[in-house]
Amino acid sequence: MLVMGLMSGTSADGIDVALASVKGAPPLLKGELLAHATMPIQVGVRKEVLRIAEGGISTAREISQLNFRVGEEFAAAAIAACRKFRVRLSKVKLIGSHGQTIFHQGPAVKFFGSKTASTLQIGEPSVIAARTGIPTVGDFRVADVAAGGQGAPLVPYVDALLFRDERIGRVALNLGGIGNVTVLAPHARFDHVLAFDTGPGNMVIDALIAHFSKGRERFDRDAKMARRGRCVTSLLEELLRDPYLRTEPPKSTGREYYGRAFVEKLLRKATENRLRREDLVRTVTVFTALSVVDALNRFVRPRTKIGQVIVSGGGARNPLIMAQLAAALEPTAVVPLSNLGIPEDAKEAYAFALLAYETWNRRTGNLPSATGAQKAVVLGKICWG
Repeated sequence: MLVMGLMSGTSADGIDVALASVKGAPPLLKGELLAHATMPIQVGVRKEVLRIAEGGISTAREISQLNFRVGEEFAAAAIAACRKFRVRLSKVKLIGSHGQTIFHQGPAVKFFGSKTASTLQIGEPSVIAARTGIPTVGDFRVADVAAGGQGAPLVPYVDALLFRDERIGRVALNLGGIGNVTVLAPHARFDHVLAFDTGPGNMVIDALIAHFSKGRERFDRDAKMARRGRCVTSLLEELLRDPYLRTEPPKSTGREYYGRAFVEKLLRKATENRLRREDLVRTVTVFTALSVVDALNRFVRPRTKIGQVIVSGGGARNPLIMAQLAAALEPTAVVPLSNLGIPEDAKEAYAFALLAYETWNRRTGNLPSATGAQKAVVLGKICWG
């Protein structure tokens, strides 16, 4: 079956599109990534997504309109990607769309007298199905939340399919806006896979770069700014005392925690202590890497011997993060995902293509050991093309 996966991450800086050929069933499910591209998202739409995701004041009308508008963006990305891949749209039999997260409350909190968890991804899948004519699976996370889970992370199911090894323990580390790990012990059973969000991935670094460049730059390309600075030990130690880092898995986080308020607090500290912008970016970059190291040392290494850390997402292209991980985790090998034949930016879109295929075949796609759900469930909602 030819399946397309669509993904827009926490930074909303583009729509990743993956085209895959998928057949079989777990544990012998076979997927082949055929093509991958990142398609642009309209600047004004991105700004509105980030504004609302940061907790900006909005109305039901604005969220409803944005849900359909983002759906149009995703549909356009799917159609444009097919043109780029030189594949007829009619050849694609299924689309899996993660959508765009604008709110995520993983742990249940008191709400009108009852503990409630929720997650909201926009980018209406019915619009994608209507524009492309292809059945589209969307809204993957809510079934896990309804089953008592945090709705995240979901990619570990695919990590387990792709990266389990009989001889060595592996960690699949994705550094998108948020950092998350999937821990795969040798011979790991699906129901024993540990996975959780480690903390910020590129989100805080990207926000600082956007602030200092007045929006002209979105990320620290090749860690150029960070490499001009020095790490401020006192600030780094304070960041590493972040309570989230000590929270036991299962756990998930997002822009609600590491978004605007977190960055504004950092900027105030930098002003009070007369830190250069390069020093602040360097310190936050080191913190991003060490928050992952802290998670592995605190929650993983005591129970699992790790032979290899496989890094995907934008963070895999940050040489300072990769060097810091390699130094801190030695002798564990730290390798980019591309070493295994999958582009670093393709994994999550590819994952949602595979998850859509599982939903289409009425098979479960979450790992309760990763999300905290009471049981494995079929994920998503199917919108017919």
